[in-house]
Order: sequence, then structure tokens, then C-alpha cells
Amino acid sequence: MDATNSDETNQDLLARIKHLAQPLVDSLDSRLRDQIDRRVDERVDATLASRLSVIERAIADLDRAIKELQERRSSPD
Repeated sequence: MDATNSDETNQDLLARIKHLAQPLVDSLDSRLRDQIDRRVDERVDATLASRLSVIERAIADLDRAIKELQERRSSPD
């Protein structure tokens, strides 16, 4: 067997292995992508919930302050 024929055989074998392994690689890639997407979504949801709770508290504080000011303004001196 000469070097050229050996190289062709190696390339053919490598191509066959890649062809056989590709579905497994694709499946693993898909699973990892889904897992990463879920984790990112969970972190984004947690961050948004935290930020929204801060905003909701600030709005509630502002609402109370406005009501207090309105009561002071409407009460006789």
C-alpha cells in the first residue's frame, strides 16, 4: 500500500466516522443549547422579578407620599 492510497483510506475512514457520529453530536448540541437557554431564561426571569419588585416598592412609596401630600393640602390649617 502506498502513501497516497493510505491517505485516501484514512480520509475515507475519517469521513465515515464523522458521518456516523454526526447525529450524536447534533443531539448533544441540541440538548446543551436547550439546557443553556432554560438557564438563561431562568436567570433573566429572576433578575426581572427582582428589578420589578424594586420598582413596585418605589411606586407604592410614591403613591403613599402623594396621598399624604393630598391629605395635608385638603385638611384645614
